[in-house]
Amino acid sequence: MKYGKKNWVFCDGDLPPHGDNPEFLGHEALMITNVGKKDAKIRIKILFEDKAPYDNITIDLNAERTTCLRLDKPIGKEGYQIPYGQYAIHVISNVPVVACFGRLDVRQTNMAYYSPAGYGF
Repeated sequence: MKYGKKNWVFCDGDLPPHGDNPEFLGHEALMITNVGKKDAKIRIKILFEDKAPYDNITIDLNAERTTCLRLDKPIGKEGYQIPYGQYAIHVISNVPVVACFGRLDVRQTNMAYYSPAGYGF
């Protein structure tokens, strides 16, 4: 059985503020898992509402490994910092991977961690 896809799109990016509790900082995260036997070369493209995409984020992900990228911190070999505001993510891999996206939103008393749906193809 084959697992994963070479392309993943997550449309609902919108970094929440960190908030005041240092134990639970608001953030978004992109988790990518390579369940295959070959190393993955991954390119991440950030798309915006009001400006050209940023298309130069790269990461290597070894076979049978996973990574979690905190999107409120610099990501990729390039150390790109996603600006606050609306954005979308396109993950492009040379081998099939599994990706998911999560957000910890601390803007309310009852914090929420949830995973906006992604599309793999």
